[in-house]
Amino acid sequence: MSQQSWNTALYEEQHAFVWQYGESLLKLLAPKAGERIVDLGCGTGQLTAKIAESGAFVQGIDSSLAMISTAKSNYIDINFAVADGRNFHVEEPLDAVFSNAVLHWIKEPDAVINCVEKALKPGGRFVAEFGGKGNVGAIARALLSVLSEFGLKEPESLNPWYFPSIGEYALLLENHGFDVGYAVLFDRPTPLEGGSAGMVNWIEMFAGGFLSGLSPFVRSGAIDRVEECLRPALYRDGNWSADYRRIRVVAVKK
Repeated sequence: MSQQSWNTALYEEQHAFVWQYGESLLKLLAPKAGERIVDLGCGTGQLTAKIAESGAFVQGIDSSLAMISTAKSNYIDINFAVADGRNFHVEEPLDAVFSNAVLHWIKEPDAVINCVEKALKPGGRFVAEFGGKGNVGAIARALLSVLSEFGLKEPESLNPWYFPSIGEYALLLENHGFDVGYAVLFDRPTPLEGGSAGMVNWIEMFAGGFLSGLSPFVRSGAIDRVEECLRPALYRDGNWSADYRRIRVVAVKK
């Protein structure tokens, strides 16, 4: 849902964990036949298709035209549309809004929650997982440190992510008229595909916002330096992992 451009081929080939880990979130959603559900930030559509298998009427939305184009190619019988999580609209009230690995890309959480609340019918549920406080902490610290080494002033201003605590996010939900029935923050170290290239692939895919102002030569040097900083903690036996921490919430509209 971010404004960055997405390489959907690399996303599907090297980062399938994004939706594979999200499959267990579907158990919290528990979609039923006939329900109206939106998959907010559907990416290339894998979890949208899983929801559709329940018999629910599901629409996948994403702000990335590239993601939606690939989703439409992957699942021609499912309704996908380009839409922004901060201002999407639905024709009829929804039974549920589902969102996996998306909300940390949107720095205006109030706008998203307000939009979700308006889209749901009373008693409708919001089921989401995204990066929580401390998510990819080691990676973010290394990026900020290296950018400072390379002479960038205020590199934190380049941070594309929003990683709230449970208390912070639950309060936002309650302020918008939700009952928060379930909220958990947990560590989920995540192995990366690609062997020794795993961290470079991850940074190129997900942390490009930090590096957007650098020339290709400086960018390459910065990524090499970030790898060097992270190797002792996140590289084992020829493979990289990312230090993920996730929030899961289930909230019901009053």
